[in-house]
Amino acid sequence: MVVVVLEEMRIRALGVIDDAVVELSPGFTAVTGETGAGKTMVVTSLGLLLGGRADAALVRIGAKAAVVEGRITVDGRSSAAVRAEEAGAELDDGALLISRTISAEGRSRAHVGGRSVPVGLLGELADDLVAVHGQTDQQGLLRPARQRQALDRYAGDAVAGPLEKYAAAYRRLRAVSAELDELTTRARERAQEADLLRFGLEEIAAAEPLPGEDAELAAEAERLGHAEALASAATAAHTALAGHPEDPEGVDAGALVAGAHRALEGVRSHDPALAALADRIAEVGILLSDVAGELAGYADDLDADPLRLAAVEERRAALSHLTRKYGQDIADVLAWAERSAARLAELDGDDDRIGELTAERDALRAELGELAQALTDARTEAAARFADAVTAELASLAMPHARVSFAISQTEAAEESAGIEVGGRAVQFGPHGADEVELLLAPHPGAPPRPIAKGASGGELSRVMLAVEVVFAGADPVPTYLFDEVDQGVGGKAAVEVGRRLAKLARTAQVVVVTHLPQVAAFADRHLVVEKTNDGAVTRSGVKAMEGEDRVRELSRMLAGQEDSELARAHAEELLATARAGR
Repeated sequence: MVVVVLEEMRIRALGVIDDAVVELSPGFTAVTGETGAGKTMVVTSLGLLLGGRADAALVRIGAKAAVVEGRITVDGRSSAAVRAEEAGAELDDGALLISRTISAEGRSRAHVGGRSVPVGLLGELADDLVAVHGQTDQQGLLRPARQRQALDRYAGDAVAGPLEKYAAAYRRLRAVSAELDELTTRARERAQEADLLRFGLEEIAAAEPLPGEDAELAAEAERLGHAEALASAATAAHTALAGHPEDPEGVDAGALVAGAHRALEGVRSHDPALAALADRIAEVGILLSDVAGELAGYADDLDADPLRLAAVEERRAALSHLTRKYGQDIADVLAWAERSAARLAELDGDDDRIGELTAERDALRAELGELAQALTDARTEAAARFADAVTAELASLAMPHARVSFAISQTEAAEESAGIEVGGRAVQFGPHGADEVELLLAPHPGAPPRPIAKGASGGELSRVMLAVEVVFAGADPVPTYLFDEVDQGVGGKAAVEVGRRLAKLARTAQVVVVTHLPQVAAFADRHLVVEKTNDGAVTRSGVKAMEGEDRVRELSRMLAGQEDSELARAHAEELLATARAGR
């Protein structure tokens, strides 16, 4: 077993405690005092050190902050040490240094191994370091969910294996059911969406628009609408460039350029520069001839047919109808059609998807039924062993005739479709299976087993919880246990047996107990007392280790309220002797 020891804790300016040092050794440590406030502060401090909720009210009036520091001896192989090192912390000679600071304004900071860390990390480490139990934990044990968790923890891998598979199938069933519900409950909306998409696609398909067709038609409409002006302009330009065949005396650009070329051609051999200019004029003549030819062809080809213009405008109107509904231009319309076709295919496939999901849901329900049955069988087997072990522990805690048992049951589902089949019945189920687990107690022969919430007194409940933890210590040990007055409501012989069982638990784990009972404190390996002092202005508390005569005096005070009572001292010495002999 990996040993984890809460070695030392320092507390400054926390409530009534100021500059206190609590040294916690391996084995069984008892913490006592005249009043509960100081001892509760020790528990509160440990809670803060282990990631508990911070409250500015914990800071002593006049102080800037409350600080709790702890030195915890850990094995480098422990999961707590590994997790701390992952966060950047370093071990100090095999010890993990943890601190928690709460300012007067309520801000909280945490440090582990010299590294600032989120407070949540302290809680993660606490899960592997310490099990804290108090009166509130007893109340927690009354809840069926907590009892099921306790049974599952005791059962170990026998339940953990099928429970892991069950949880995975349960999560998948929830996801499948949610998607199936969405598909079926929104069937009308999805059908309406499909109809709209189908109508739009049919409308676009009927028009058969082509990419860029709207721009081409706009240009053609512009040309056809001004055909006469374009033809007149083209004819005039052609006449200016090439002349008019019916006016041989007219001057045109082509003739002028030809004359210029002839004037230079005769003397070009005398000057290369002039020859170059002659060549350029020749090129101009060729260009003018080409342009004149194209102008003649343009005028001849120009279509001024009003019927064609009407057809173009009609086509443009049809395309404009599409662009008003589906996009700014035909490119957008075609893109909308592509997206909508894909969406329509998805919607049209809903029926197939619903069929697939329904089949998967039914298969998952069947699988969950088998896994739930496996969980029930494993829990039933573990429950018998767990109940026998706790019953045996209760016999050692002055409850020799008490018997503990578990009631494992399932609740039938109101509708077959709402449950899973377990044992031939449709039963309700949840994330942890179909079982309802309840811890029962028969305190004496002849008494029927009743839920511990109804059948156990406060003292009996304390002993049941202690018995459960002792059983856990053998099956799933926790390195350190902190009990805060879990012996409340217990006295006499039962208190002696509680102390004896705590001492037994301390053989395999570190045990820290805040107690009012001398019978319990006598069994401790180390006895600490919280003492208060008051200077008239500020109340402070300190922690003192009791040894030898001091311990006898403290036990005498706890027994009779009188440290110097001879009868109380004799009883205290007898308690210590009994504890030493009974360990």
